[in-house]
Amino acid sequence: MFGSLGGPRLLLRRLREVMAEPVSPQARLDKIVVHIAANMVAEVCSVYVLRADGRLELYATEGLNREAVHLTTLRTGEGLVGLIAETAEPLALADAQLHPSFMYRPETGEEIYSSFLGVPILRGGNTLGVLVVQNKARRTYPEEEIEALQTTAMLLAEMIASGDLQSLAPPGRDIALRRPLALKGTPIADGVGLGHVVLHEPRIVIKQIVAEDIKREMERLDTAIGAMRQSLDLLIESGNMGPGEHRDVLETFRLFAHDRGWLRRLREAVATGLTAEAAVERVQNDTRAKLQRQTEPYIRERLHDLDDLANRLLHQLTGQDFVGAHEVLPYNSVIVARSMGPAALLEYDRAKIRGLVLEESGALSHVAIVARALGIAAVGDVANIVDLVEPGDALIVDGLSGDIHLRPSPDVENSYAEKARLRARKQAQYHKLRDVPAVTKDGVAIDLHMNAGMVVDLQHVAETGAVSVGLFRTEIQFMLASRLPKMSEQEALYRTVLDSVDGKSITFRTLDIGSDKVLPYMTKVEEENPALGWRAIRIGLDRPGLLRSQLRALLRAGSGREMRIMFPMIATLEEFETAKSFVENELAHLRLHGRAPPSGLKLGIMVEVPSMLWQLDEACKRVDFLSVGSNDLFQYVYAVDRDNKRVATRFDPLSAPVLHVLKLIADKARASTMPLTLCGEMGGKPLEAMVLLALGYRGLSMSAAAIGPVKSMVLATNLSEAEAFVAALMEETRGGQSLRDKLRKFAKAQSIPV
Repeated sequence: MFGSLGGPRLLLRRLREVMAEPVSPQARLDKIVVHIAANMVAEVCSVYVLRADGRLELYATEGLNREAVHLTTLRTGEGLVGLIAETAEPLALADAQLHPSFMYRPETGEEIYSSFLGVPILRGGNTLGVLVVQNKARRTYPEEEIEALQTTAMLLAEMIASGDLQSLAPPGRDIALRRPLALKGTPIADGVGLGHVVLHEPRIVIKQIVAEDIKREMERLDTAIGAMRQSLDLLIESGNMGPGEHRDVLETFRLFAHDRGWLRRLREAVATGLTAEAAVERVQNDTRAKLQRQTEPYIRERLHDLDDLANRLLHQLTGQDFVGAHEVLPYNSVIVARSMGPAALLEYDRAKIRGLVLEESGALSHVAIVARALGIAAVGDVANIVDLVEPGDALIVDGLSGDIHLRPSPDVENSYAEKARLRARKQAQYHKLRDVPAVTKDGVAIDLHMNAGMVVDLQHVAETGAVSVGLFRTEIQFMLASRLPKMSEQEALYRTVLDSVDGKSITFRTLDIGSDKVLPYMTKVEEENPALGWRAIRIGLDRPGLLRSQLRALLRAGSGREMRIMFPMIATLEEFETAKSFVENELAHLRLHGRAPPSGLKLGIMVEVPSMLWQLDEACKRVDFLSVGSNDLFQYVYAVDRDNKRVATRFDPLSAPVLHVLKLIADKARASTMPLTLCGEMGGKPLEAMVLLALGYRGLSMSAAAIGPVKSMVLATNLSEAEAFVAALMEETRGGQSLRDKLRKFAKAQSIPV
C-alpha cells in the first residue's frame, strides 16, 4: 500500500518538480529514487539503465549499497532485473529468493529483502532500463501499485530519452538508447545514403504527463475516442477512402476503436494520474513491448493497426493536424516512415534527401518505383525502424545490400563514406561511356533502352545515352493521382513525355494495374490470388471505356509522330486482336474529327504469361514487336508470388528452366526477324544481362542507374565466348539448380565486370 505521502498522483507531481530542478543528472536521479521509495513505503528503490553493450547498469539506488552504483551490472536475461528487461513485463514477487532467476550480488547488500517489484522502462515498446522497489517483509504488491510504478517509469523513460544520463556514461559504456544498431531490410532502390533521420510523420510530443484534474482527463479521453470513432465511420460510410486507406484497414481500425480491453486500459492509466495523452502513450508502449516479442506474423501486423489507431487518438487529443516533415526539411535528410505513398515522396525536396527507410514497403511497391526514378537510396521492410530512431540520428542506407546502420560508429561511417565516394567515381566513369556505342569486344551491337514512368525520369535518357525509352509505365500517373485522370490530362502527360526525349522513340505500356498495383480511388477487388487475377489487359478489356480513353489520349498525343504502344499480360492472341480493334476504332475517331494520326504506329505485346510460349509463331505474324516482362514471367514459370517473402527468393532467375524459356523466345523472334527487347529487372543486372546477350537478346530496357554498369559489361564481353559457355552449361544441366556461381566464375575469368 502507498504511504501517507499522497499516493501516485502526488508522487508524479513531486518527480516532475525534481526533473525541473537545476541539479546534475546523478543528483536528480538520486532524488527520484528517494521519493519513489518513500511514496511506496519501500526500503529499496533502484534504477537500472540498459547500456549499448546489452548490460544493465545500476544508475541509482535508495536502500542498497550506494557504492554499487555504476559498478553493478547484469546481462539482459540475468537475474530478476535482467528477466524484466528481456520480457518487457512487470514482475511482482512476495519472496524473490524463491524465483529461479534470483541472483545474489554481494556488493549491493540486497539479500535481506524478500519482496520485489520491478517494471520495464519503455519507450516505443523498446526497453531502456528497469525500475525496482523492494521490501524486507513478505508482501503482495497490488495491481494499483504495479500500475503506479509503470506510470512512474514513463518519467524515467523521458529522462533517459532526453540524453541527460548519457553524460554519466564513460566512453565505451553508452546507454542503449544511443547505441549503434545494424539492421537488415529489403533493398528497394540502389545507392548509398549518409544523413540524419527525419520522421515522415513527426511524433506528437507529450508536454504534460501528470494530470491536474483526473475527471477532466477522463472526459477529454472519452470525447477524443468518440470523435475518432465518428471520423472512422464517416470515412467508411462516405466511401472516400483517400490514398492507401482501404476499407478493410479502416474496418479493422473501427473494431479496435470499440475494443473494451483497450478502452479499459486507457481509463485505468488516466486513473493513475496521467493526462489522456500520456495514457495513450503508456498503453501503446506496453502493447508494443508485448507484440514486438511475438513471432506470429498476424499478431505483429496488428501492432501496426494499433499504432495507427493510437496516433489518430493522439491527434484528436492534441488537436494537431499532420504537418509534413518536408516543410522544414534539412539537408542530408534520411526519411523514415512506417509506409509511404509515391505522391508523398514527390512532395519532398529531392536535393535534400540522401535516403529513404520504410517499415512496410518492398522492392516492387509504388514508392520504390518513385525512389528509383529520383535516384534515392532506399530500403524497405525494416522492422520497427520508426520506434528505434530519434529525429536527427545519424543513419546510413545501403540500397544495394538492404543494410541500415543507425548511429554508426566512426569506423562504419568512414567505410560507407568511402563507399559513397567510390560509387560517385564509378558513376563518373559510366557517364564517360554515355556516347560510346554499346558494342561487344567481337563487334555485336546491343541496344540499351531505359525504363521510365514519370517525366522526372526522362532527363536520364540524355544523361545515360539510352537508345530509347523501352518501357514507359503509364500506370504511375494513375497511381499518383487522387482521382482517375481525365483523358485531357493523360494526353498532356504523353505529349510532354514525347517532347522530352529529343526525338527518341518511346514504348508506352497501357495501364498495368491490379495485383500489387491498386489505385486508391478504385474499389479493391478481393482475390485469393491477385497475381493470377483481374489485372493489366484483363481490366482494360473488361472496362473498355478505361482502355479506349487511354488509347485515344496516346494517339492524340502522338499525332504526326512515331508511336509505339504495348499491351501487358497478353495470355491469348485473341486478347491482342481485341485491343488492336480498340486502337483501330480510335484511329477512325481521330480521322472523323480531322485530327492527324501518328505518322507511324507499332503495336506490341509483353511476353510474360507462359501460355504465349505456344503462340509465339503466330504472334510473330500479327504483332509489330515483342517485349519480355521477366519479372512476371519468372513468377509464373516457377508459380512464385514475387510479393510473398516466404517464396520470392526461393528460386533463381539464373537457373536452367528460366534460361530455356528465355532462349525459346529469343530463337522464335530471331527466326521471324521480330524486334525483341527485355524490360524486366533482370536486364538491369550486369551478370543476368550478360547471360541474356548469350541467349540471343540484343535489346535490354532497364532503370537509368543500370545502363552504365550494363554498358561496361557489354564493352568487356566477347559474346561468342559467352554464347558458347552458356550453351554448354545449359546442355549439361539437367536439374533446376541455380547456375549463378558458375556464370560468375566465367565472368571473373574473362575480366567482365558484373
